[in-house]
Amino acid sequence: MVGEIMHSDIVKLKREDSLHKALDVMYDHNINGAPVVDENGKLTGMIVKADIYRFLMEEGHYDTCPVDWVMAKNVVTAKSDEDILTVAKRLREKNIVSIPVIDDENTVKGIISIEDILDYVIKRF
Repeated sequence: MVGEIMHSDIVKLKREDSLHKALDVMYDHNINGAPVVDENGKLTGMIVKADIYRFLMEEGHYDTCPVDWVMAKNVVTAKSDEDILTVAKRLREKNIVSIPVIDDENTVKGIISIEDILDYVIKRF
């Protein structure tokens, strides 16, 4: 199950955080993206470095802009009780490397990446 291998101690950002803060946090934690949550920890989006960089290359866009302007709002997610292979297929089909793990109330419980799945497979075989 996904809950067995997901990372539960994760960085989360808020919609109102600046892109500058988002990049700093990602750099400090050596990650490429982070879930965006509201004050109750409910998932509202996902932000990745590549999207921030693309946004900042446009004239008039600054790193003081809020995460909300750049984050993906239709986020592919997983549940902790899902089968690992099912989630691996979802990652591959959507061509993404990591997704937030949520509960039935849309609260972020962790994150799982293709690397986590690969590590799991290597340890098992």
